[in-house]
Amino acid sequence: MSKKKGKKIEDKEVKKPSEEQTENTVEISEESNPEDVNSEGEEIAEEEVVEVSEEERLKEELEKSKDKYLRLFAEFENYKRRTSKERIDLFKTANSELMISLLPVLDDFDRAMSEIEKSEDKALVEGVKLIQDKFKSILVQKNLTEVEVAQGSDFDSDIHEAITQIPAPSDDLKGKIIDIVEKGYQLGEKIIRYPKVVLGIK
Repeated sequence: MSKKKGKKIEDKEVKKPSEEQTENTVEISEESNPEDVNSEGEEIAEEEVVEVSEEERLKEELEKSKDKYLRLFAEFENYKRRTSKERIDLFKTANSELMISLLPVLDDFDRAMSEIEKSEDKALVEGVKLIQDKFKSILVQKNLTEVEVAQGSDFDSDIHEAITQIPAPSDDLKGKIIDIVEKGYQLGEKIIRYPKVVLGIK
């Protein structure tokens, strides 16, 4: 009886696992491999990092392009304003030089009229006066006007040029303009020739 029991125990210990158990064990080991799971996760993470980096690079390039465009636009606007101002200044300068060259002609007209008005030839006086008025009218259209100054008015160094000083003939003319030697003119708001005056002193 004891021998039979011992044999049965040995058979139980030596019993091999079934094929189904072996296959299940292999499948479980394959499915639960931590190294494979980690490697797949790392690959997905790397792809996400690459995609984010590419997006950031494109955004950076876009910002650089926008900044470059704004700088070029600002430079072009400054260039337009600068060239426009230069053209205006050039026109004003050329116009000013022309007007200054015509001032002696106005002076000659004034002196000629002073002498012609003494003549008894009314037709001559009217003809010269007509030419003078027409000439002055054209210059006024070009913004040339005479600087207003009168005898007995206060002297202003900003708009008057005192060429000499003489004793005032009366107390009320002390420090005043006694005589106007040459008329002054301004082009627009800029004086291109100051009126030359004689100043009375105390």
